[in-house]
Amino acid sequence: MPNVKLPKQVDPHKSALKRSDYQGVMVGKDMLRLSEAVVSILDDVLVDLRFEIDAQGLTFFHGTMQTKVSLECQRCNEPFELSIDHQFCYTPVREGDDIDDIPEAYDPVELDEHGEINILELFEDELILSLPLVAMHEMPDCKVTENELSFGDIEPEVERPNPFAVLKELKRNQE
Repeated sequence: MPNVKLPKQVDPHKSALKRSDYQGVMVGKDMLRLSEAVVSILDDVLVDLRFEIDAQGLTFFHGTMQTKVSLECQRCNEPFELSIDHQFCYTPVREGDDIDDIPEAYDPVELDEHGEINILELFEDELILSLPLVAMHEMPDCKVTENELSFGDIEPEVERPNPFAVLKELKRNQE
């Protein structure tokens, strides 16, 4: 099956009424913010996306994203590959909607002025958030060994007298 390029904008309500399913790709070079956060995007983003209406009548969409990126290890400064396999579940909301009534299973996503969602930006945000806070190889794969990470023992801090002890003594003397 050929990889079909997904649209960048989607009307979730119309798509849910049609029970639309999208399976395709989002081109990695279109994700500028993600490309700034990684060394390189190695694959296009494979997306499986379904629009539905739940028993409460809420429109929601869910699916998975998969891609590979190259990150720089913060221990050895060498690049390494990271496979990202991310699941998501959203419900569209308008500005001013009460999001407290939304079930916890859904993340709210705001519609634009045309009632659409920019899924390219939304999925790019999800991929950025799924990156590790500190990118590192697994220890056996890293060029830096555990012995090189040790910098010696930390000596205990010398206790100094409390500078407010004098005030405490003055207070006792006044009583």
